[in-house]
Amino acid sequence: MTPLRSKPERTITAPRGVRDLRLGRLGASLPVTPPDPNQVRPAARDEIYQVVMGAVLLGFLALILCFSHGYVLLYGDAVAHLGIARRILDSRNPGLVQFGSVWLPLPHLLMLPFVHKLEWWQSGLAGAWPSLVCYVLGVAGFFRLCRRMLVPRWALLATAFYALNPNLLYLSTTAMTEPIFLALLIWIVLMTMQCIDAIQANQPSQVARRMIWLGLLIFAAVFTRYDGWVLGAAVWCILAWQLWRTQGLGRRVAPSFALFTLLALAGPLLWLGYNQHFSHDPLDFMRGPYSAPAIEKRTSPPGSKHYRGWHNPGWALLFYTRAAQVDAAAWETGFALMAASLAGLWIAFQRRIARASMLLWVPLPFYVYSVAYGSVPIFIPQLYPHSFYNTRYGMELLPALALFACVAAAAMEQRLVKTGTASYPPNAAVGISSRPLYLTALTLVLLNPLAMVYGTALLQQCAKWIERHPSNLLANYSPPLVLKEALVNSTTRVPFERNLALVLEDLPPGASILMQQSDHIGALQDAGIPLRQTINESDYDSWHAALQAPADHAAFVVALSGDTVSKAVEEHPEGLQELTILCGTGQPCARIYQSEHFPAAGPAGDR
Repeated sequence: MTPLRSKPERTITAPRGVRDLRLGRLGASLPVTPPDPNQVRPAARDEIYQVVMGAVLLGFLALILCFSHGYVLLYGDAVAHLGIARRILDSRNPGLVQFGSVWLPLPHLLMLPFVHKLEWWQSGLAGAWPSLVCYVLGVAGFFRLCRRMLVPRWALLATAFYALNPNLLYLSTTAMTEPIFLALLIWIVLMTMQCIDAIQANQPSQVARRMIWLGLLIFAAVFTRYDGWVLGAAVWCILAWQLWRTQGLGRRVAPSFALFTLLALAGPLLWLGYNQHFSHDPLDFMRGPYSAPAIEKRTSPPGSKHYRGWHNPGWALLFYTRAAQVDAAAWETGFALMAASLAGLWIAFQRRIARASMLLWVPLPFYVYSVAYGSVPIFIPQLYPHSFYNTRYGMELLPALALFACVAAAAMEQRLVKTGTASYPPNAAVGISSRPLYLTALTLVLLNPLAMVYGTALLQQCAKWIERHPSNLLANYSPPLVLKEALVNSTTRVPFERNLALVLEDLPPGASILMQQSDHIGALQDAGIPLRQTINESDYDSWHAALQAPADHAAFVVALSGDTVSKAVEEHPEGLQELTILCGTGQPCARIYQSEHFPAAGPAGDR
């Protein structure tokens, strides 16, 4: 087959005003070379603008869909994040002490401008706005990252795979921390690549500026998720190695490198100091009452064995990678996606293609270690015990899977061209319609989110069409994993909190309430009760005083079976009159008491 000839280069005449400004005379023509579709280069501004506009549209469509279906507050963690942000402003003792000692504070700080509005706190929109902004920033940064490694069509394809992921779009409408950290991860990797390029080009001013930006981004990542601690250390080691290899440049950027080091260290040191000051233990987030080991011990049935993956890195690797596959791709195509991304990783390493991009794989060893030795189980329906827990952690690998799978596909296309299998030479300006491999990949990328969202209905129709039993065909199928976990795990919690909220709404306005909020703050949120009206575990002095004499410190007491307040009521029942008992399937019973010693309405404030 005769190869197609390369089209001659077009000459585009600039507008007259532009010619006059650039050349200083009339009638001159300025030849403009159209961009090469096979060139790997930094993204142009107009390209980024189009990607940002597409991300904004997708984000708002996802918000409208999830908000209208009531998905925004399905995750108990999302409700808790909103509660922490709210109590920083609205509590008996507002301020820094309300950050708590386990969850890192940046996501809650980003919610502060929105959570003070009661309606946005109740609806969950206060947490959706920061997540949506970070989703858009993450998509824009991911496209810029891809353009440094791929030609435009493959970079856009990888970005589309990332941006169209239904699980990511859902999380971007909630108060969860994944969209924020993914945006920071992407921009840290991108800025590291740019900094290394500046080091190799011996541009000290560019190196200094990018190191300061990197320090700020690492500082933000450290205060978002604990993955950021490992990511920051890895970036510091890479840049220190690059500067050590470059003679003379290290001395010229030493002040900036010192500031970069200070910013990278400041986050962990400040958090350790915060835990020491408020919890009297710098490692309270690792071994305190609300740490992962304490939660795992408290939620495990007595005498039960540890989860699979406990002190077993092999099982931990299996659970995490399998969760990442199901989070990213429909049905069992995740295996092919993982294989392609590992092939792309090997190609990038072997060809020395932006090796700093391999930082996108940092979540893999972090979560394998966390599952094996950090009391952080991951349960997915595809593996025993076939349940849902922490499935969203697999989302941290989505950028790596999207980018490196396209690196492998682009390398395969290039190889087909070189071996003569394709019908066009490497430098030919061939349209997309003439690239069968790209068209196949594009079709799969567009079908993937549709299959993840509507796969069940499609399978049912196919089953009916071939006259088979749908139950056999759908036995091991799960809709988008992260959303499915939220739906399953909120089945009993949401109705229970709604019913408890209805009871709390009938209490006199402004009446003080003693209640432990760590598990069911959603009831107060749903009822629209200001947190300053409650006595809870976030206010140390008033909390412990109230536990010694509940009837003397609050007008009403809400005791949930097995919590600290219920134990205090058992030990000090004097002066309490039981009003209501509320029980729900899979939830503790709530007993509401009225104090005979405390006025029903007090100075705690009204709604």
